Amino acid sequence: MKDVEDAHLDQETMSDDCFDHDSKEVRRVRWKVDRRLIPLLGLLYLCSYLDRSNIGNAKVAHLDKDLNLEPGVYNVALSVFYVGYILGDVPANVALKKIGPRIWVFMVMTAWGVVSMCMAAITDGAGLIATRFFLGLAESGFAPAPVYLISLWYRRCEHALRIGIYFSAATIAGAFGGLIAYAIAQLHTAGGLKAWQWIFILEGLPTILCALLALWLLPGLPENSRLLTPEEKALTIQRLKLDAGPATDTAFSWKQLWAAFKDWKIYAHTLLLLLHNVAFASVGLFVPSITMGFGYDHVTTQIMTAPVFVVACVATLLFAISSDRLQERGFHVFATTFLMAAGFVLLILTSHSSTIVRYVSLVICACGVYAAIPLHLCWPSGNFGGHTKKGVAIGFIIAVSQVGGIIGGQIYREDDAPLYVRGHTINAVLMFINSILILGLKFLLRRENKRRDQLTPEEFEKESDQKDATDAHPGYRFYE
Repeated sequence: MKDVEDAHLDQETMSDDCFDHDSKEVRRVRWKVDRRLIPLLGLLYLCSYLDRSNIGNAKVAHLDKDLNLEPGVYNVALSVFYVGYILGDVPANVALKKIGPRIWVFMVMTAWGVVSMCMAAITDGAGLIATRFFLGLAESGFAPAPVYLISLWYRRCEHALRIGIYFSAATIAGAFGGLIAYAIAQLHTAGGLKAWQWIFILEGLPTILCALLALWLLPGLPENSRLLTPEEKALTIQRLKLDAGPATDTAFSWKQLWAAFKDWKIYAHTLLLLLHNVAFASVGLFVPSITMGFGYDHVTTQIMTAPVFVVACVATLLFAISSDRLQERGFHVFATTFLMAAGFVLLILTSHSSTIVRYVSLVICACGVYAAIPLHLCWPSGNFGGHTKKGVAIGFIIAVSQVGGIIGGQIYREDDAPLYVRGHTINAVLMFINSILILGLKFLLRRENKRRDQLTPEEFEKESDQKDATDAHPGYRFYE
């Protein structure tokens, strides 16, 4: 997909035709950034996901029984995490740009690592709810950073794979979380602590260590990064400017900030991700409980959660690779959403079937749930121009969509165990609705692109005559 219609190519875009985005030098510099940025973001996100989701493994290790939790308190603790997440997300994106990625990520990672370890000291439901709130508040500072950084370092057609790679750390965390929890369970009563207390301590400590690693290795923005030589910086900035087309503004802009909130696309993407997050939050937190409902004991359950996330990891990468190579977003998001909807339906229909059939249904569901997230994140990152508008849009979409996480923490209730038919039904209905909305957004973006393609030279010039237009410039093309 071309960002600017051939008939309306300006001088800067004309140079795009002469610029080889796949030259040996470009590939060398891109690979240099890949080696540093993507694995590091994956490691940091692994810490984030592990610390937010290990409460599910702690529950299997009798957290709820040892704390004598009243009915519903555990679900409140799951949901309140996203309240803190929502409150901190947009301010975090502003702070990220003002303070710089290295220092900001170091600060928030240290904070949530400390909170995670402090969860080992809770003695009742109130303490559990309070620490989960502050964990969400601290993690919200990191949430927009990976997507925002990737959007500033790579061309739009390169986003899905990079986001898919770093996000696959979530599935790895899910896989290893169960195995780690199984190993930690052997420490039960060691040092006078219970197994679930050791889970919080030993999975929170690596986060603090990785925060130090981020302070040392995380690259800044392309124009001032210590990672690249001056020549490599110039090459990187050139290819990014050519990809952005008319939306090349990098300075902070109040006009762009308010333009983000006036743009209908920000609310469309937010709604789609919000609905998806209902399934993402509920499945991520309840895979151990759902798996235990298949008839496994609590020790075997920790092990059997691993294959679910391993297969989901493969699916995540395959969909991301396909999306980037075809330079298409909408149908890929639709496919993953429809896949998870089918998985939830299968979990309902096979609720009284054999263990293997129910287990395969869960795997199918998890593949859709996790594969969809990178696509949901890279789709808007390629549809908003200008650093300020892009940053605000990404922060807003991620923040408000966490309302889905609040809902997701409530739909799998203890009194529905072990089949959880009600939770599966809610998720299935929401994902079918989301599938229809996804196709609707794709249609609207395609219609707008076609409208811009058909502008006369006079109409094109008239629409171009606006300051700080970013993606509203008629030369800008949206990813469908």
